Amino acid sequence: MPYIDQPIIEFKKVSKSFGDLEVLKEIDLKIRPGEIVAVIGPSGSGKTTMARMLMTLEKPTSGTIMVDNDYLWHREVNGKLVPADEKHLRKVRSKIGMVFQQFNLFPHMNILRNVTEAPIHVLGWSKEEARQRAIEILNKVGLGDKLYEYPIKLSGGQQQRVAIARAVVMRPKVMLFDEVTSALDPELVDEVLEVIKELASEGEMTMLLVTHEMDFAQDVADRIIFISDGRIVEQGPPQRIFENPQTARLQNFLARFRNSMRNHSGYQMTQSLAN
Repeated sequence: MPYIDQPIIEFKKVSKSFGDLEVLKEIDLKIRPGEIVAVIGPSGSGKTTMARMLMTLEKPTSGTIMVDNDYLWHREVNGKLVPADEKHLRKVRSKIGMVFQQFNLFPHMNILRNVTEAPIHVLGWSKEEARQRAIEILNKVGLGDKLYEYPIKLSGGQQQRVAIARAVVMRPKVMLFDEVTSALDPELVDEVLEVIKELASEGEMTMLLVTHEMDFAQDVADRIIFISDGRIVEQGPPQRIFENPQTARLQNFLARFRNSMRNHSGYQMTQSLAN
């Protein structure tokens, strides 16, 4: 991972409220180019809201976000910050790819068309250029033999891998993954996580991973960020975060998670024996 002083993502005093509910509270965060950052925390802590603001799906209530040295939600005019217009939002958003919990594939298009539509219509690539790049990426995610299948014919894990290919084909500088395995059956989770691990190992993109998969976060991330009650409570290298948490809130969160895993494993074993 390159250590470059200029961050590719920077949150400065970013807050977000929905009515009277303050979901994020003055978040300060810098992410370096090529860094893999995993965001963990309890449900409702603000993890997904952070990702949605980067994808311009939620507007900050206050504060600024910068992506690749451009303001995201603002423009600088005569030395002053003013709200960004749609043209500016589209320009900065083009540097970011996102994979959601739901696959959102076009059901009436085969897999190849699902992956080539955006490069052709958004980036202006020729059909042949988009086709070659899509085939390259689909091979990388293990779906080179499914080019002409339709989404309904694929498993959930395969559909999520298509969604990843569709985002990666656009060559974004930043990739966001928002709980991408939460809608999958347990037996399909690993195939999706392996694809993300492979992409992370190539070091070509900055990645922000919102995840509840703790083992995965520990394996793939350069840094773990723990959010609770809308604030970054603790952050650091995976080994320190998981083996030597400094705050009571993180200690309690990890203890609850480990207990739930033990209980789940015990339930699965009981079911297996019963069968």
